[in-house]
Amino acid sequence: MTSTGSPASERGRSAGQALAHARARSGGPLPLGAGVPAPAGMTRLTRPDSTGHALPVWPDGVTPSLLEEYQVAAVPVERAGETRRVLAATLKCCWNDLSVDPWPGDPAPVELVLDTYRALIGRTDDLMRNWARGALRRLHDSAWIVLDDGVVTLGPRCVLWPVESHAQLQELVRRLPEPERPELTVVGDADIVAAAVLPLPGAGGRAELGVAEFDDLLGAYDERRRAELVAAYMVVEHAAEPVSEGRFAALRDPALRHTLGEMLARRGRSLIQLRERWTSGYDDTHTAALAQPPAASPGEEAAGVEMAGVEVAARPAAGAGLGVSERAVLTLVLVHSVAIPRAEGLLPEDSWLSPHPTPVEELRRHTQVPIGELESALRTLRHAGLLAQVKAGEEAGGYVPGPQFHRLTPAARRRLQEELILAAGPHTPLAAAVRARRSAQ
Repeated sequence: MTSTGSPASERGRSAGQALAHARARSGGPLPLGAGVPAPAGMTRLTRPDSTGHALPVWPDGVTPSLLEEYQVAAVPVERAGETRRVLAATLKCCWNDLSVDPWPGDPAPVELVLDTYRALIGRTDDLMRNWARGALRRLHDSAWIVLDDGVVTLGPRCVLWPVESHAQLQELVRRLPEPERPELTVVGDADIVAAAVLPLPGAGGRAELGVAEFDDLLGAYDERRRAELVAAYMVVEHAAEPVSEGRFAALRDPALRHTLGEMLARRGRSLIQLRERWTSGYDDTHTAALAQPPAASPGEEAAGVEMAGVEVAARPAAGAGLGVSERAVLTLVLVHSVAIPRAEGLLPEDSWLSPHPTPVEELRRHTQVPIGELESALRTLRHAGLLAQVKAGEEAGGYVPGPQFHRLTPAARRRLQEELILAAGPHTPLAAAVRARRSAQ
């Protein structure tokens, strides 16, 4: 005998699944305990000890490459060419048995990957090596690879490569040149590292497909409208900028748009309208659970701008959001690029994007964050799309809020506005009014 459960328990389960998807988007693949199943709409990556990770899958087997068909720009990757080539070099070194799926593959020394990359590009200078190491860091942060003590292995996101693409990947691996030093001894921080004694998070395991979550919504439509819904879902979730509703039937048609909203809600997301353009953001019901920044140290309370609702994709492989340094730097940019120009009448009230860059010298002058941490924070915020670097003539212009601020819901915009008031002028009457209103709620 089976029990379907009460409506309340069903709602609680649905809310839990939506929050799980939101956490996976903001923090990377979800860790799972031994034997714990993946939420609906996720693939379970199971390691030999039965623990694993859950990774969301895209509807109907499509990938973000669908954006190219519609000529919609995806979120840019810093030094995209080097990043793609380093990922290809990692695949060459870790996918030794082409008769099986790429993931999990075999661990390989980082130096072997770098040698393969050098053989691929035909250059050996230090600049290329530095760029390659930067690409390795970006790939690790986004869970495409896993780095650990001089060893690299394919990351959980490689599971998302469609089976139909494996033949093309196999041909790519065969065509890549062999490195000059195919055999390397890997020396870790303390001891010689061997895959047999260093169980990397991605080493060994199997991928198990989860329960489909959209079939009941999409099954009511014919093939054409189903494809329109999936296309609209992918563009609002993965496009760099909001997209025009005139280009997508599922955004123009109210009935299709309602279904699209239900699809997004199951993943902790919601549709956001910006005049005749649309994007998606975190659902307000989940942002409080997602916003769990580390405690600020004394003297840094003003740096704690609440970024609930902002698309925090920083360091997804580590499952961490923004640290104190990142929040401090982001706060300064918002103050100098948004709050001050808005107070001077140069920006409209509802705008979080700005043509007024904050110079790096200004950031160095107004923060106690060490230079190395400042540069790391700027890099993290750029990669997350929370900051964008702009040029002014022949010199660096500085930093402005990034495109992810389009993804703020109206409620999140109001919360961020209040937090910016508290950060920029904690002793002003306006800040006192904000605190009084919150204490009354």
